[in-house]
Amino acid sequence: MKSRCRWILNIVRRSDAAEGFEVLPGRWVVEWTFAWLGKYRRLSKDYEYHPRSSEAMLHLAMTHVMVRRLARAATS
Repeated sequence: MKSRCRWILNIVRRSDAAEGFEVLPGRWVVEWTFAWLGKYRRLSKDYEYHPRSSEAMLHLAMTHVMVRRLARAATS
C-alpha cells in the first residue's frame, strides 16, 4: 500500500496505564479536519447516491478550505 499511495497509516493509541484525560499526539489533526468538513451542509449527512459523488464533495470541500487558507496567508 505504501508504494502505491505514498502514505503511511499511523494509529495513535492511548496507553493502558493512563487514567483520565490524556492528550494524544496527532489526534488534533483528525479532529480539526472533521470540524472543517462539518461546516459544509452537503457533507453533514450522506445525501449522495454514489460513493464517487461523496468523494467529489470531500475533495471540493477540502479544496475550498485550502484555497481560503492560502489566500489568507498571501494577504498577510
